[in-house]
Amino acid sequence: MPPAGAAFVAKLKVQLKLAIARLRMVQKRDEALAKTQRRAMAQLLDVGKEDSARIRVENIIRSDITTELHEILELYCELLLARAGLLEAPTCDPGLEEAVKSIIYAAPKTEIKELHQVRTLLAEKFGKEFALQAVENSDGKVSEKVVKKLSVTPPREELVVGYLEEIAKVYGVNWPKKKADLGDPPDFMDDDENPSGGQAQKNLEAPLKAEDKEAEAQEELSKATPPVSFGPASPLHINPPPPSTDNIHPKVTLNHQQLQPKQPSASGGVVKKAPAKGGIADGIPEVDELAKRFAALKK
Repeated sequence: MPPAGAAFVAKLKVQLKLAIARLRMVQKRDEALAKTQRRAMAQLLDVGKEDSARIRVENIIRSDITTELHEILELYCELLLARAGLLEAPTCDPGLEEAVKSIIYAAPKTEIKELHQVRTLLAEKFGKEFALQAVENSDGKVSEKVVKKLSVTPPREELVVGYLEEIAKVYGVNWPKKKADLGDPPDFMDDDENPSGGQAQKNLEAPLKAEDKEAEAQEELSKATPPVSFGPASPLHINPPPPSTDNIHPKVTLNHQQLQPKQPSASGGVVKKAPAKGGIADGIPEVDELAKRFAALKK
């Protein structure tokens, strides 16, 4: 015989609250365990044990699916707890039928004992026929997500590879092994319109070298002096004074012969020397004699 409405609702609320607390605790435990398992998978991939990682990763996938199932059942329990007043009616409310039948269908396949108690209370309330329809899902009222999460089919290959790639990415493991992409080889062909770096450097250096050669030529030309024999020979030549002294008596040459000044005598007079060969005296000649010599040269 089904329990009385008020007593049933009170007892059901207690079990729903216990089931919600238990589901949350189990979810936290499974999440912590999943982190440890993922780290182990990353180590297997890092050492190259791919076959072992592919088998063990299925446990992680199944654990994630179970966690998702617990989240769905937790939401259904909260829904029933919020609408507990509707459960006093002898028949199940259409708005709660999916939640009630999904809990009856999934509770035996979970480890949550508090959820087993909720299932028992709901089956007693709505009768064996209602419970049988929920267990067999003959009318299709059970949530498709719950049915899919409780299926025992192995995960697809794409899902396994996706899990391994995500684990490798999170823990910084190079999997699948990828070769370093060095890019396309550089083009060493010179383009006249768009020269490469070396050709452009040569093009810039060419005018600089030409300018340097021109500057060197100008410098050499400025340093050059005309030769001594350049132009007509002059019979009179005066050597410049030395750069380190003041030469007030420059040397004078006439016809490539050096003229010496007259030497004063001890008595104060000027010593006259005999004329040398060619009629040129050793001392400075007289003015008239010089004039005669210049006149002779002009002829």
